[in-house]
Amino acid sequence: KKLYSKETISTEPILIVISPGADPSAELRDLATEIVGKDKYSEIAMGQGQMIVAIDLLKKCSTQGTWLCLKNLHLVTSWLSTLEKELNILKPHKDFRLWLTSEVHPKFPTILLQSSIKITYEAPPGIKKNLLRTFEIWTPEMFSHGSVTRSQALFALAWFHAIVQERRKYIPQGWTKFYEFSQADLRAGYEIINNLCEQAVKRNNGEIQWEFVHGLFDQAIYGGRVDNPVDTDVLKSYLTQFFNSAIFGGAKGLKIKFGPGISLPNSTEHGSYKEICDKLDDQDLPSSFGLPANIEGSAQRINSTQIINSLKILMRTDVEVEKFDKEKWSILLTPLLNLWKKLNQDSDLIKTKVSLPSEDGTSPPIKSFLQLERYNGIHLVQNIHENLASLSKVIRGVSLITNDIQEFAKDLLQREVGQWHWGTPQIWQERWEGPSDPMQYIRAVVARAKAMQTWSLSKESDLFQHTINLSELFRPDTFLNALRQQTARESKVSMDELALVASWSSSDGIKHAKIPIKIGGLQLEGCSFDGSRLVENAPDSPSVSAFPPCYIAWVPKDVSQQGTRETISLPVYFNSDRDKIVTRLNVPCGSDQQKWLQCGAALFLKNV
Repeated sequence: KKLYSKETISTEPILIVISPGADPSAELRDLATEIVGKDKYSEIAMGQGQMIVAIDLLKKCSTQGTWLCLKNLHLVTSWLSTLEKELNILKPHKDFRLWLTSEVHPKFPTILLQSSIKITYEAPPGIKKNLLRTFEIWTPEMFSHGSVTRSQALFALAWFHAIVQERRKYIPQGWTKFYEFSQADLRAGYEIINNLCEQAVKRNNGEIQWEFVHGLFDQAIYGGRVDNPVDTDVLKSYLTQFFNSAIFGGAKGLKIKFGPGISLPNSTEHGSYKEICDKLDDQDLPSSFGLPANIEGSAQRINSTQIINSLKILMRTDVEVEKFDKEKWSILLTPLLNLWKKLNQDSDLIKTKVSLPSEDGTSPPIKSFLQLERYNGIHLVQNIHENLASLSKVIRGVSLITNDIQEFAKDLLQREVGQWHWGTPQIWQERWEGPSDPMQYIRAVVARAKAMQTWSLSKESDLFQHTINLSELFRPDTFLNALRQQTARESKVSMDELALVASWSSSDGIKHAKIPIKIGGLQLEGCSFDGSRLVENAPDSPSVSAFPPCYIAWVPKDVSQQGTRETISLPVYFNSDRDKIVTRLNVPCGSDQQKWLQCGAALFLKNV
């Protein structure tokens, strides 16, 4: 409001530079309603097909003296030159205001940037600042009318909103990805709680249907942005924790898991709740999110990796791959070629002759899987060798460059925002989806192909007598499905009737197990395992710990449900990036499943 009254004029656009997840739309809409009226404010979310509509509305609003907001200009940078031309010929009404929002983008026009009033809008860092911002938006009039339960529930909403936003600092352990929780979600949540509280007063019983809040928040508002089932479970646990009848309306203010020493005031006063926010520490504790005490180590490790990768990009020669330059190609690609040679010097994978296994439907599924896994692994090694050998010959000058080699080099050296960086070629990823760094990719491929060579020499009966390292497989999820299929065949039941169970004592600990196997190669993050159940991490605990081998088997579902009350279903990811799930394992945890959900406990395959 101060910005509008003191610094803006009709001929100068106001550019709001936003960070991912920050959305000023609701606040801008409220400001427009207060200053010029709701009917004199228009907004367009820019994207495909909105350009003509935007220009028409720009001309109309500038003539009538109303407000216009064009959102997300970073999505239409190629069109912004057209917008500049229109702005140059406008003769706007004195009351006209043009608001623009955009994330930082390298192709944003310099002239438009210079001709605009620029302000930044970011999601405030930390729970305290996040709460204070919410209480700036919620005026005393908005917050204080109604019952004590209503005010307490609104404070719970503000806290919940801060928690889900600030948890994004700990990706991928907090959330698996960045979800754009925004002011629009907070506004929708306010309306829902306000309406429910008003209805409760009219019924004279004061009871709030918190299950209704859970459902709408999970399915339509905050949860509508979440596309990972593990993250959905975390979100649900917060909703259960912060919105239930046991914690609101207490005569003395009940202790509630908002933070150390925080009580809900038995009051509707805006100032009473803002005072709680003012007294909070500026530094967030991991425990406020339910995260482990040692998570800062994981966060620092991830940030360090990102910084190192950025430095590698800056140090790499900016070379035009479209134009072949033998010297520059040699500098960029020789390290990869040398590593490939080293990985294969004690192996016969490149020369091994393999043919696609025949399948008549009578072989045990596990045997068929292992044969196909070995074939695919060796075939991938030989494909990689063929690609890199062709590249090496061109660099050494013993072969002429072809279009195929040129395209392969472009795929290997991918360009982003003016810089080149390594990227695993798509033709490799199509055969096996592995690390995006080609150095890591070829290491992973050779290690797994060698393991498959060793596995192929074992009899199936011998295989089950030893620990099976899932991280040595290209497709561990397919292996588990083959085990399920073979179990169903031997049990004479359908695969849908079986569920996966685990035991850390012995194979005898799994009742009705037809084919129990011992698996290893897993790591645990978010907590530790003492051999019998999950335990919390100490501040000095390693961020990742080895998970002991366990016995698994597919058993009838009615048997698998026995004794699951004190277990939690932990996801098993392909890697620590947590972007793809192999399976889930029920791990003993005690009674408080919510705690282990919120701490980000997960298993993933060990790097080989």
